[in-house]
Amino acid sequence: MQQRIIPSTGERLPVVGCGTWLGFNEPANRRDELQDVLRELFDAGGAVVDSSPEYGLAEDAVGDLLTRSAERSRAFIATKVWSRGRDSGIRQMNASFQKLRTETIDLMQVHNLIDWRTHLPTLRAWKDDGRYRYIGVTHYTSGRHDDLEAIIRSEPIDFVQFNYAVNDRNAERRLLPLAADSGVATLINVPFGGGGLLRRLSRRELPPWTAEIGCTSWAQVLLKFVLAHPAVTCVIPGTSNPAHMRDNALAGAGPPLTATEANRIVAEIG
Repeated sequence: MQQRIIPSTGERLPVVGCGTWLGFNEPANRRDELQDVLRELFDAGGAVVDSSPEYGLAEDAVGDLLTRSAERSRAFIATKVWSRGRDSGIRQMNASFQKLRTETIDLMQVHNLIDWRTHLPTLRAWKDDGRYRYIGVTHYTSGRHDDLEAIIRSEPIDFVQFNYAVNDRNAERRLLPLAADSGVATLINVPFGGGGLLRRLSRRELPPWTAEIGCTSWAQVLLKFVLAHPAVTCVIPGTSNPAHMRDNALAGAGPPLTATEANRIVAEIG
């Protein structure tokens, strides 16, 4: 799998990860398939597992599965604080360490910019103490890209997470270039355009030109489009299906698409 640089440190990060919204909200007796999802991710060379307290049992599932399989060292764990108020945020972040069964979280993010001015000082202090390796902020709608841009300009963060897809390209205008210019890594959520686009495409046969860019599924086409942008560090499609994780991971293999190839996807799909 391709890897890209985290600008603030120079560490290399695999370009395809796994989101846990909805799919990992499972009790302990229903997690065998999720274990296979993580195995497919790691065996393909991936690392990023992105979660949040908002995702129900997902943090607990990730912590349980990584502990059971002794694969914590293979994972880059990203989670979030999703709370209002300093004390509430601290309680929630301490709970995340317990659920994830780890003493160090690779990336802590302020989820959907909820009370971000309150939480970022705590994130910076805990990063300085070694509890977090990286910190950042997130949102999933284009309507908050201006706010993300303002934070990149004013706050010392390592990552920004936001939406970007072939049918949702607002981030190309300013946010992606600004992140690159500012030395901020990017995680991309909603890479399938919210899911509706992929469902529509799944009813169509793959045209011959997709083989020319090394794709065997529509999911790979959509993910390769996202990864064609040089400011994208990692894309985190969510899944609870091991076969889908294996398929998604293949989008990170081979060279990135050229601008011409990416534009063809836009012309035929976007």
